[in-house]
Amino acid sequence: MPVGPGAQPSGAGLAARCAGQLARLGFDIHKHKLGLAVSGGGDSMALMHLAHQLGIGARVATVDHRLRLASADEAHMVARAAQELGYGHDTLTWRGWDGRGNVQDRARRARRDLLAAWAQENGLDGVALAHTSGDLAEGFIMRLARGAGVDGLAAMPTRFVHDGAAFLRPILWATRDELRVFCAARGAVWVDDPSNEAVKFDRARARKALPQLAKLGIGPQVLVGVAAHLREASDALDYASDDLARACLHQANGIITLAPEWQNAPPELQRRLIQRVILWIAPADYPPRGAALGEAMLRVAQGLPTQLAGCHFVPHHGQTLAFREARRCGGPVEAQSIWDGMWRYVGKAADTEPKIAPLGAAGLLQWQGWRALGLPRAALLSQPCLWADGQMIATPFLHDNAQTHAFLRSPAADSLYSKRLSH
Repeated sequence: MPVGPGAQPSGAGLAARCAGQLARLGFDIHKHKLGLAVSGGGDSMALMHLAHQLGIGARVATVDHRLRLASADEAHMVARAAQELGYGHDTLTWRGWDGRGNVQDRARRARRDLLAAWAQENGLDGVALAHTSGDLAEGFIMRLARGAGVDGLAAMPTRFVHDGAAFLRPILWATRDELRVFCAARGAVWVDDPSNEAVKFDRARARKALPQLAKLGIGPQVLVGVAAHLREASDALDYASDDLARACLHQANGIITLAPEWQNAPPELQRRLIQRVILWIAPADYPPRGAALGEAMLRVAQGLPTQLAGCHFVPHHGQTLAFREARRCGGPVEAQSIWDGMWRYVGKAADTEPKIAPLGAAGLLQWQGWRALGLPRAALLSQPCLWADGQMIATPFLHDNAQTHAFLRSPAADSLYSKRLSH
């Protein structure tokens, strides 16, 4: 929505709001070092100039997705602008696009991966993203069209953690118009990505729909307000599901016991709890949803064995056990590597070339005492195991050698009971 010149805040006003938001996100502009993700568009160029005006120590990164011929030139343009402000700059190049799937989703995931690794390498205290109120409004329309629920329609978080790096959105309150006015006043140049106008993309269609919705009184600021209310509702539901998780879940060596009382909770909390269990056992970008999740929940409630998204549920002595689906486990890796994306061996392996692989049927054949655990065979097949020359050396439930061999799992158990720890 265009903003008249008289309504434009001053550069100092924008900078003050940006500083205030960073402070609320736990970032000290006088002590911490900030990473700036700058594409060359008007929003991210404004963010870089706001950081400079605030005197923030920063380093700039541009992700070149190599999807357009002009992308390398745009990265060079950002590098020059950053240098003029006294900021170091790095171009992070994505080489993973194979021409298949949703290019925008794949690029977004790759961008986060690259920026997270860059932040870790450079010792940055956070990476600032230049999402604005316009991005939030467009995202709301896109998710509404897909029939999203509370979580999907909730405003994007102002802070999240990815691969150990903290990401911040300090200008989510700003409009594109006021940021471009700020850029122009600073003499900053920017480049508009032509894909933003390509109607083959959902976001471009949502952007074009906003002016028509505004005529009905459903302008960007209204959508932003609704999304903010839904974020509060989503957070409240997360707190309630934390209480349910602490009451109904118990975890040991990656196997979760689900008490039958979970079925007494309201349906929305039941759904969140089962999604939480699945994402903890088999981490993924998104939880299962829709008919597949509903059917799985019904089967679990009926006491039927169920498999979904890499997680296996089985009834056990009036409760339900949830564990990694054996056929979805990763293959053998070196003992120093992370196995199945979750397990790390931290013991003292005597063999020079041990491997981490699933315990499997072969391991159970070598472990005569496993039945004494009182756990079903299926729950142990996916346990991590230290192997050497075909011999089972160690696995988490094998207590005979617990002083010598140990395994650590990530995400840790704490994140199972607190949604806040899983972001």
